[in-house]
Amino acid sequence: MSKTWLGNFIFFLAVAFSPAAAQTFQSSNLPIVIINTNGFNILDEPKVTVDMKIIDNGPGKRNNVTDVANVYNGKVAIELRGSSSRVLFPKKQYAVELRNAAGADTAVSLLGLPAEEDWVLSAPYNDKTLMRDVLAYKLGRSMGRYAPRTKYCELVLNGNYQGVYFLNEKIKRDKNRVDISSLEPNEISGDDLTGGYIIKLDKVDGSSGPGFVSEFPPRSAVNKKITFQYEYPKWDEIVPQQKTYIANFISQFERALAGSSFADPDQGYAKYIDIDSFVDFLIMNELTKNVDGYRLSSFFYKQKDSQGGKLFAGPIWDFNLGFGNANYCTSGEPSGFVYSEFNRLCPNDTWLIPFWWEQLFRDANFAKKVSERWVSLRNGKFSTASIHAYIDSVAAVLNQESQQRNFQTWPVMNSYVWPNFYVGPSFEAEVNWLKGWIGQRTTWLDANLTQLVTDVEENIPLKTQVYPNPFPSVFRVQIPSRAGTFRLRIYSMTGTLLEDHVVQAEQNGVFNASFGGSLARGLYLYRISSAGKEIAAGKVIKQ
Repeated sequence: MSKTWLGNFIFFLAVAFSPAAAQTFQSSNLPIVIINTNGFNILDEPKVTVDMKIIDNGPGKRNNVTDVANVYNGKVAIELRGSSSRVLFPKKQYAVELRNAAGADTAVSLLGLPAEEDWVLSAPYNDKTLMRDVLAYKLGRSMGRYAPRTKYCELVLNGNYQGVYFLNEKIKRDKNRVDISSLEPNEISGDDLTGGYIIKLDKVDGSSGPGFVSEFPPRSAVNKKITFQYEYPKWDEIVPQQKTYIANFISQFERALAGSSFADPDQGYAKYIDIDSFVDFLIMNELTKNVDGYRLSSFFYKQKDSQGGKLFAGPIWDFNLGFGNANYCTSGEPSGFVYSEFNRLCPNDTWLIPFWWEQLFRDANFAKKVSERWVSLRNGKFSTASIHAYIDSVAAVLNQESQQRNFQTWPVMNSYVWPNFYVGPSFEAEVNWLKGWIGQRTTWLDANLTQLVTDVEENIPLKTQVYPNPFPSVFRVQIPSRAGTFRLRIYSMTGTLLEDHVVQAEQNGVFNASFGGSLARGLYLYRISSAGKEIAAGKVIKQ
């Protein structure tokens, strides 16, 4: 054990378990949530019944802890939630269940969000921008998918200020959340049995019991298992017939995906899944370079056969370690794919990525859908300017006053909190670093996630490779081809022609050449043509 590692670990423990700094809190520009436990301790489980008030006087108005509760004033059942965060971090997050006077669950609209009884008070702690989850869910909704809606607030617990939180929707079956059919214990045959289900890949916690195991281990880790858990119906409510049905459905999908005809649109994997939802799920996990992506907090749901019957990927959940906030496995560098690299980099991790995603990319049609969807999103909701504008809007609200109070209470700024990749001296520095990381990440994905499909002659193959990308000094072009003349041009991102090469392939086979030696560091466009026809185009990055 190195002294450096030991010293860092001791420092981490000192920061993580240090008590909150007390401060007087009277009012906020954000809604205020006040919880009184009446002497009870909040546990991992079971839930305890406590009092909760929410104050929100509307946009532009001050909220005071002494104001009348005008959003909610009543009983809730509350418990700790989270896995690593519950154990490691002193700033706790909570699951709350709204209760009426008789003690029964009751659906209420909170802070303008659709009425429901189950909510989460999320507590950003190691995410010092306070916004990674909020940003990810916003981007997920901008794709036209359901993702949890959020509202920032400040929390007071038993008279003690707890910092900046955000109220968000718990993932569950509901017409305003995961809109699938209900599945009752007596529905064990016919169309009723086929849906709806929500399953997930995640760590086992108090709400997750035994699940079912995939017959396919993760690639390159045959000694590991992929275990699915029942989210809806819950593990202690789902009946044996329903367990058997959903496990068999996943098995049929996996066998089709692993089979020799996996890409067949009628008999392959497409028979079982909603492909577009899998494309969007992949893009969100790659955009954020989510180190937990595909293997933890990963939800899937299935509707009844009479309503389509396919498996959907999502909703997305838990991105506090995304956007460059993790220093292990895939790391916080803005380059690299999670779906194909995590298992190789961390083969001994308990939770690995299923073989699904690498196999899906072996289907040219799936890869094309990913490419086209990425380009479409980048031309709109996922443009760097659009993402940066949203970050700036959130930071402007938090920077008025609430983030200062939060970091006075939890003095983690300029200190490493597991598993930070970047440690900044201030909230502004953390936000600026996040924006810079997103700019670099989207640039890398522009060059590596896209492929251009063009109308070319049948005897000019499209299996052109440009590698490595990014490249340190020169990149190589490999073109399976007939003998002939090829032209490669390299442009700046503004369209200025920088290099123009005409090269001769002397014989049939594979043509290889190296280019880019004169280029400075940056992002460039390349185009390759033959006989007046463009056969390949894309982007390359010089490091």
